[in-house]
Amino acid sequence: MIRPRVIPALLLRGQGLVKTVKFKEPKYLGDPINMVRIFNDKEVDELVLLDITATPENRGPQFDLLKNITSEAFIPLAYGGGIRSMDDVKKLLSIGIEKLIMNTSAVENVSLIRETADHAGSQAVVASIDVKKNFLGKYEVLTRCGQKKTGLDPVKHAVEMELMGAGEIIINSIDRDGTMQGYDVELVRRVADVVQVPVVACGGAGNLSHVSEVIKQGHASAAAAGSIFVFQGPLRGVLISYPTPKELKEFI
Repeated sequence: MIRPRVIPALLLRGQGLVKTVKFKEPKYLGDPINMVRIFNDKEVDELVLLDITATPENRGPQFDLLKNITSEAFIPLAYGGGIRSMDDVKKLLSIGIEKLIMNTSAVENVSLIRETADHAGSQAVVASIDVKKNFLGKYEVLTRCGQKKTGLDPVKHAVEMELMGAGEIIINSIDRDGTMQGYDVELVRRVADVVQVPVVACGGAGNLSHVSEVIKQGHASAAAAGSIFVFQGPLRGVLISYPTPKELKEFI
């Protein structure tokens, strides 16, 4: 049996990496290339890199920076942020990005999911869905880095993404982001139970028990996390870490 993937998720803001809490309060972590080198040494399953200011700033990916990052990455790298056209898709693939993560464009330009899948294969297309509970407690899809409400139901949106050709879906809870209080297991399970493609849980991991819970009870195929891999202690001092194979085997 293949062990479920455990994936560091890194947030790019400008030229540096940050970590947010509920998509706010970005805390600077350091240089992305240095961090990629560290994760290389720790032999992580793969890396997710999300440019959280590309869409709000109405710009595309930082291709020169990404090219430098991919040249240092010896592990699979998935990228999202500002992907708006097939030209962006082809450039990212050409510099070594293996998976293309689409969030806002998956809502505002849904045909791009299909075009990318037709061009590169479904395994290269990841639909990322940011979800927040509204004042009635109902789940809702938000785009533009959590700034725009869509009125979309995340489960129905996930089904559409699969039909359009996405080979993987990331479910990211805005309410849990950076809190380290655990994933929204119910949300992840609702999506995982209606699609056939792998579902990656994101938002809220505080320890490996949370990772185990969302995989076993939330039926996630993989778990992405930020805080548990970049912070240490109650003061959230920056220290890059990743569980050993023995630790992963014990929990997952």
